[in-house]
Amino acid sequence: MLLLLDSGHSRLAWGLASEHGWVAQGAVRNQDIGTLALREWQNLPRPARVIGVNVAGEATRVRVEAQLLRWRTMPDWLIATEYAAGVTNHYALPSQLGADRWAAMVAARQRVVAELFPSPCVVVTARTAVCVDALDGDGIFRGGLILPGPNLMLQALAANTPHLKMPPGRYHDFPVTNADAMFSGVMQSICGAVEQMRARLATADSPTRCFLSGGAAPDIAPHLTAPVEVVDNLVLEGVLALATQT
Repeated sequence: MLLLLDSGHSRLAWGLASEHGWVAQGAVRNQDIGTLALREWQNLPRPARVIGVNVAGEATRVRVEAQLLRWRTMPDWLIATEYAAGVTNHYALPSQLGADRWAAMVAARQRVVAELFPSPCVVVTARTAVCVDALDGDGIFRGGLILPGPNLMLQALAANTPHLKMPPGRYHDFPVTNADAMFSGVMQSICGAVEQMRARLATADSPTRCFLSGGAAPDIAPHLTAPVEVVDNLVLEGVLALATQT
């Protein structure tokens, strides 16, 4: 059994995997990490290994590791490398690429590699921040964008424009209220970044697919052009792929 961890800025996602597939999965807010050993993990079998990615910082790492003491095991925290699982990392300093972004791209590559002609894809992790990463048909990570997530954008507007402090609106192509204009503007700015990256990767032979994951994915997905695939735990899939090759 492998216990896979995805420690993000707002929540920790986890999954227990066997050779036959996922045995259990779950997620907790970061403020609730201290309950894992007594609640979500209480009845889990002892994993042979614990492997994860952490972008939430040192304090969160220590809290997660404390919950693993019940099994007397420590996690292997992954970092991005120059090459792994069919993906080549062209970041200027490969290890500075967020480990969650790296894992998500590995998972996306695994999903397209079985095709006769693997297509280029954009890998979007929409969480506290939104990352838009370009993976070409040869599995080369060309580069990516980082922009504020929907909640951060809305909070910034509310904090810096007092007359726009109001409940969240809804998406409209042509908003006619301030609340809807704010929400629609945020969605269109994120979708615009995604679609521009897709256009840059597009080839005459193959459309650019989009893999979308993260808590904001359900809000973003309806406003992107097909093909779009929402994958709930894309990062965990990538952690599993990386774990099984090491």
